[in-house]
Amino acid sequence: MNMTTYISILRGINVSGHKPVPMKELQTLYESLGYEQVKTYIQSGNVAFATSEQQQTLVKGNIEKAISQHFGFDVPVLVRTKADVQKVIEENPFLNEKGIELDKLHVTFLDQLPKQENVDKLLTYDYAPDRFVLTGKEVYVYCPNGYGRTKINNTFFESKLKVGATTRNWKTVNVLAEMVGIKKA
Repeated sequence: MNMTTYISILRGINVSGHKPVPMKELQTLYESLGYEQVKTYIQSGNVAFATSEQQQTLVKGNIEKAISQHFGFDVPVLVRTKADVQKVIEENPFLNEKGIELDKLHVTFLDQLPKQENVDKLLTYDYAPDRFVLTGKEVYVYCPNGYGRTKINNTFFESKLKVGATTRNWKTVNVLAEMVGIKKA
């Protein structure tokens, strides 16, 4: 049986007591779906796993349905293959610049490709010194004064691009990559 390695990223769980999802319970839930090699990382809902299911949309739907049934609330889930994550690691445009502080880098994962008209509008915004580069379904974000102070956050990208989004810092992206056997950048 041909297995595909995935990473799922949950949005909006375990934030200030809202939508509590214990990671051990989440791991058991994924295993109950028949997923293998299930590993979680930190409390924000990052899960690496393998399955014979080849369609990301079905994997996403199965996870969202299981979470809703088990925990009693809806949680947006974004799913990427190991190859997708490899590409995210390799294509971060900020890594080629001098003076970039890795702890100020983030990746915003979009749940689908945004419409070109929304991308065009997004590109008119400038919140320097904070910067972003949109590449497909990922937005690379650099916030020299910290992500907690930026206007270019999840809400910004969701409202401008009209798609769901969730953000992880560069350290987390690299840990997730390592969890599925990708060398870190």
